[in-house]
Amino acid sequence: MNQRTRAWLVVLLAGLVFALFLLSGCSSQSADSGSSSSQSQAGSSSSAGSQSTAAPGAAPSTQESSLHTPTYQLNGKEIAVIKTNKGTIKVKFYEKDAPIASANFIELALKGFYNGIKFHRYVPNFVIQGGDPQTKSVSAAEVAAADSGNTGQFGTGGPGYSIKDEYSGNPNKHVDGALAMARTQIPNSGGSQFYFALQALPSLDGQYTVFGQATSGLDVIHQLRAGDEIESITIENASK
Repeated sequence: MNQRTRAWLVVLLAGLVFALFLLSGCSSQSADSGSSSSQSQAGSSSSAGSQSTAAPGAAPSTQESSLHTPTYQLNGKEIAVIKTNKGTIKVKFYEKDAPIASANFIELALKGFYNGIKFHRYVPNFVIQGGDPQTKSVSAAEVAAADSGNTGQFGTGGPGYSIKDEYSGNPNKHVDGALAMARTQIPNSGGSQFYFALQALPSLDGQYTVFGQATSGLDVIHQLRAGDEIESITIENASK
């Protein structure tokens, strides 16, 4: 083999080694990119799940096409007077920012829907929640026991329909005594269940419809526990 032939063989072998190196690098980079993408998606999914886990739940949702539109005509002067076994709470409505939730609550109250319903969920420094009609026919002790045991026995009842969410563009925050609509993780699934915030809850802002604020009886709200009863809800200054 002459010197010229050897030189060509050296060049050819060097080219093959370089080509194999490039192929190996591309394969490794592709595998790394896929792993990173998968991890990012899993992390995003996990975060979304953890955010909604501790949030106020409600009854199962209905299709958006069948969402209920209240017929009550708001006049902007309504005040809810909520009488409980612990005392009375008065609430003003944010009718401009949440007209559907406000009118729906007033409409149900005027029908006597809430009378006799018990608060079924209490989480210290978080929320006191009520509005499930299933709690009317059971004792306060049963509701309290279900809440303390986290059985999920209550909290799935509603009025038989769902209403549209109104948290997008709603400037009202979850401050102490804020009144808001409970819902499932699915949007537009609120109905009759509501909750009072027991302190500022910025993590829920922009996620749930705040439609009112306690103007008196904040001390009563903080005394409420699962099993306590809504004796009646009347609406002052209601439209005729």
